[in-house]
Amino acid sequence: MKARLAGLRIAHLIETNGPGGAERMLVHMVQELQAVGCQNLVIAPAGGEQWLQQQLGGRGVTVEPFVLDKPVSPKLAGWLTALLRRHRIALAHSHEFTMAVYGAWAAWRAGIPHVATMHGSRYYAGRLRRRVALRAAFAVTGKVVAVSHALAQQLRRDLWLPASRVTTIGNGVRPEHAQSSDVRQQLGLGPEDRLVLAVGNLYPVKGHGFAVEALASLRGVHLAIAGRGDLADALREQAARLGVADRLHLLGLRSNIADLLAGADVFILPSLSEGLPMALLEAMFAGRAIVASDVGDVRAALDDGRAGTLVPAGDPRALASAIHELLNAPTRARELGARAEQRARKEYDVSRMVTRYVTVYKELLGSEPHAPAPEQLPSQSYGTLT
Repeated sequence: MKARLAGLRIAHLIETNGPGGAERMLVHMVQELQAVGCQNLVIAPAGGEQWLQQQLGGRGVTVEPFVLDKPVSPKLAGWLTALLRRHRIALAHSHEFTMAVYGAWAAWRAGIPHVATMHGSRYYAGRLRRRVALRAAFAVTGKVVAVSHALAQQLRRDLWLPASRVTTIGNGVRPEHAQSSDVRQQLGLGPEDRLVLAVGNLYPVKGHGFAVEALASLRGVHLAIAGRGDLADALREQAARLGVADRLHLLGLRSNIADLLAGADVFILPSLSEGLPMALLEAMFAGRAIVASDVGDVRAALDDGRAGTLVPAGDPRALASAIHELLNAPTRARELGARAEQRARKEYDVSRMVTRYVTVYKELLGSEPHAPAPEQLPSQSYGTLT
């Protein structure tokens, strides 16, 4: 791969910079491409948490900021076009709705191929103008990628796209293992206490409220949730009403997910909607026993339930029952964890994901251009679609 990518200049465009799934996938992609000789430009919002910029700092990656300040801005597209030209970009790769639209526009004007990756659910489908804008963007996009087969089907249906216009490339993560964990000591758990872990921002779609409801029917079980968001107070209030406030632990944003997984008995994914969540893949690589909502490509990742337990989304009784079963069947839990790890190594390693994207890049480029060193362009701030 290194020989094929040396000198290739790629721009990665994204509309957010927090520690979400799309941002984490982009960081993995850029780090892998940078390591094999590709030169990367990341175009991301100014302000906010700056998590993405922090992850890429000191790695030789050029980051250009912009500000999202109004609904529609032709100036932003013009600035992006000039930026792509000034940095002599060979291919632009956009992530999610806003940058899929602006990236397609800018890449078309710059005369370079464009790839758009859609990560989440059908949030784009709620407004007609979003569907129209996205369909128009995809008309000048070389390849549209969905991270799950379910999302690919939704895109084809919602935007009236032929099957050939959308391909699926599953997410990939870099395996990380922790030999030991002190999370149980940090939470003050005794040897008889069992720990269930969820990883995900505290948004309604992540279904944490159902996990708290399930916790109320599980004795001696503690639930830890790693993530930040607007529902923290609501979850604490719910736990207090259900009498489990002392067994709910909101950990906030954590970077030591491998350590948390090493200390957990079971990993849960109670989401109401997903594509192919990075947290699930991390739990699989860690060899954890998993209970997950049957949404998106979760069933495919868990091999139709052979590498983890699937439950209906939004069903706290089914979630509680599945957790109880695994906690009381340690041999079964270890078997499922081992199968999950084996499947993750086979299908969801980050290098496999990058190889699939490189194949797409090669298809669109035909040959690998060797771009000179980038010129500098002053950053400017323009709006975006909402």
